[in-house]
Amino acid sequence: MFKFSLRALACALSLTAVAGFAQAEPVVIKFSHVVADSTPKGQGALLFKQLAEERLPGKVKVEVYPNSSLYGDGKEMEALLLGDVHMIAPSLAKFEQYTKKLQVFDLPFLFDNIQAVDRFQQSADGVALLKSMEDKNITGLAYWHNGMKQLSGNKALREPKDARGQKFRVQASKVLEEQFKALRANPRKMAFAEVYQGLQTGVVNGAENPWSNIYSQKFFEVQKFITETDHGVLDYMLVTNTEFWNGLPADVRSELDKIVVEVTTKVNEQAEALNQGDKQRISEAGTSEIISLTPEQRAQWREAMRPVWGKFEGEIGADLIKAAQTANQ
Repeated sequence: MFKFSLRALACALSLTAVAGFAQAEPVVIKFSHVVADSTPKGQGALLFKQLAEERLPGKVKVEVYPNSSLYGDGKEMEALLLGDVHMIAPSLAKFEQYTKKLQVFDLPFLFDNIQAVDRFQQSADGVALLKSMEDKNITGLAYWHNGMKQLSGNKALREPKDARGQKFRVQASKVLEEQFKALRANPRKMAFAEVYQGLQTGVVNGAENPWSNIYSQKFFEVQKFITETDHGVLDYMLVTNTEFWNGLPADVRSELDKIVVEVTTKVNEQAEALNQGDKQRISEAGTSEIISLTPEQRAQWREAMRPVWGKFEGEIGADLIKAAQTANQ
């Protein structure tokens, strides 16, 4: 009787364990971001969710929170480090407190176009930057394009002197602050979710954004002029909490890595087309005048902002800046 009871108990425990394993809850990945679903980042987040849940059914559930609905851009990094969210894709300007080297992406007029940005990000130097914050518990998974930045304002900005005294919204980036100070303008740090109201009420006079942000956030409704400067890049780094990512089952992590590569290709292919489409929609709306610079005017802007490079060369590294310049060739 005693032996039978032990055997029955062991069997019952075994069946319970199997049942528990079979009913294990999927890994929940909270993906938070601050822009609209219609932007390159928003589309990338939704595609990541779709592919992850299709290819890892029952193992992974992805929850996407767009438009600062979970955390604003001032809080999402803290939330990631605390494990309250698991994936975010902040602009590259947001990482300067974790590594100064990523400031290379904020230097004005460093890259001629988005193709040059792509070449640098895919180079050995660019790939190494993805892993440059792992000692801070941040793992970079990929670079996602948003696009080249344009200057908007309620004053026509054709020459650098036109920006003098104007208040421009900036992200929390020392490089971007110095960029506007070089123009004798006034940089104002402001959360992305507050920019529309800031422009509408005159707290700030202008901003810098790719066309897709200008359109999706309706900035063109409250800005009389948009100057096509292509003076900098606003890209994102898709990042995760290192401990969380390394703690995933190996098969799950391997498949998610493949999905990230696939999604990144799609995002970066579509970003430029989306920007050009949104530029056309802004033009058709007729609320903003789009200003095209002559080669001479563009050279003036570049010359005015170029001193910013020297101010940050020591922090970023001259070799890294040179490598980024090489990508223009």
